[in-house]
Amino acid sequence: MTTNHSEALPEAARITRQSLDHAAGHYENFPVASVILPKHLRAPIALIYSFARQADDFADEGDFTVEQRLSALNGFRDELDLLQAYIKPQTAFFVALGAMIRSRKLPFIPFYDLLDAFSQDVSKIRYQNYEEVLDYCSRSANPIGRLLLHLYGAATPNNIELSDNICSALQIINFLQDIAIDFKKNDGKQRIYMCQDELSRFYITEQQIAAYVNASVPVDSRWQQFMRFNLQRVHALLIAGKPLGRILKGRIGFEMRMIIAGGERIITKISRVNGDVFNHRPTLNGLDWLLILTKALLKI
Repeated sequence: MTTNHSEALPEAARITRQSLDHAAGHYENFPVASVILPKHLRAPIALIYSFARQADDFADEGDFTVEQRLSALNGFRDELDLLQAYIKPQTAFFVALGAMIRSRKLPFIPFYDLLDAFSQDVSKIRYQNYEEVLDYCSRSANPIGRLLLHLYGAATPNNIELSDNICSALQIINFLQDIAIDFKKNDGKQRIYMCQDELSRFYITEQQIAAYVNASVPVDSRWQQFMRFNLQRVHALLIAGKPLGRILKGRIGFEMRMIIAGGERIITKISRVNGDVFNHRPTLNGLDWLLILTKALLKI
């Protein structure tokens, strides 16, 4: 339903508040728009997160057809097109998002990249190799980091490279912890983000993954070796971006170090169960957050 501009402005403030609540309550393993950040950054980050969360839900949640999912994502593209053309958007959410983008001088490309990634989720359910996975991460995760750097006024080429490493690593960590969840998505078509060539190298079949998901067989040594290989690689990618936590100053740098430490903690927890994410999906408890906080404070 179309909302006129005079009605949309007060509504936009409400949408921004809702986005803050959404960000605070939805993402379980990494802090998003947390109280650690300077107050003036929380609402913009929450709006970015809400955009990504809603679009991701279009691709993944509910009992919608492929056509309905792509139509919803195209609706978001249409709204971005209006904003980019300085034309009044159709919804209160995009009024709020557009005002924030303009006031913060954010680029539009990362928002379009996110939509491209989520549209890909609707249709692509296998990844042949690591290059394909990284290409997906470059659009599903890296745009968030780039937008945050623009918000921080720190979008230098070096910082962007470090941020891309961190964001891709966090995305892959999510893939690793959510193998069973992803396998059940996409209308029963079993989405697998694990590289097909690497599954073959470790002699792991999709039938085996299905058996792990259904808990009909325990994970074996081949799966453990496969996960160990993936965990070592993603940890190296996360470490490659780790200097950004020291480059960014103040509370922004502290938040970044918290996020990196959270990723490292998830890697540790998956390693401790020998990669059995089917029966032991990692979540962070109070002790984990204390360790993460300590590492962030000590810059380690």
